Amino acid sequence: MSLTLYFHPLASFCWKPLIAFYENNTRFAPQIVDLGDAQSRAAFLKVSPTGKMPALRDDARGRTVLESTIVIEYLTAYYPGPVELIPADVDLAITVRQADRFYDFYVQEPMQKIVGDRLRPKDKTDPFGVEQAREQLRNSYAIIEREMQSKTWAVGDHFTLADCAASPALFYANKVEPFGDKFPAVKRYHDRLLERPSFARVIEEAQPYFKFFPYNNG
Repeated sequence: MSLTLYFHPLASFCWKPLIAFYENNTRFAPQIVDLGDAQSRAAFLKVSPTGKMPALRDDARGRTVLESTIVIEYLTAYYPGPVELIPADVDLAITVRQADRFYDFYVQEPMQKIVGDRLRPKDKTDPFGVEQAREQLRNSYAIIEREMQSKTWAVGDHFTLADCAASPALFYANKVEPFGDKFPAVKRYHDRLLERPSFARVIEEAQPYFKFFPYNNG
């Protein structure tokens, strides 16, 4: 098998390419990385010297591709399927990529700040930074609320890269800063994402690992 994806089932940024693989039934060999295991970590660092996941290895083309968005770009270019995750129309593709960046930088990033702070030693926490991150999430929810009033997916009627990004971002963000009743359009969009077979499969495969998520019990 040409493609090997190095990832961890709990890592939100790893969910993005997994969704893309499942959307188009693209065959790949899954390689779960345990950075806490010396052997697994050493092997992964040979693939990704920064130690960041996900990483895609394509033996057929002799390429290693890093970063979640770039992995999906690569799949779209060299292993396309029936679901056009990045539109051929240039203007629409720019809109999709912009939405992808929004969910990564303004939903995923503050969410990870909140989660990361809970993992810190008690004398090293950053309450002010966490509150800033929560405010950023609330601001992002307000933007999404306006955007999703008349849309099915992030950029209109078709599931794209932007939805691959939105799925894990909103799933985990809702755990740390719940939508509540103030953002009904966000919740409806989130619910549609949860019903998408590709995303439902990712969540199902992550179930055994959710016990390690620090906000698992609120």
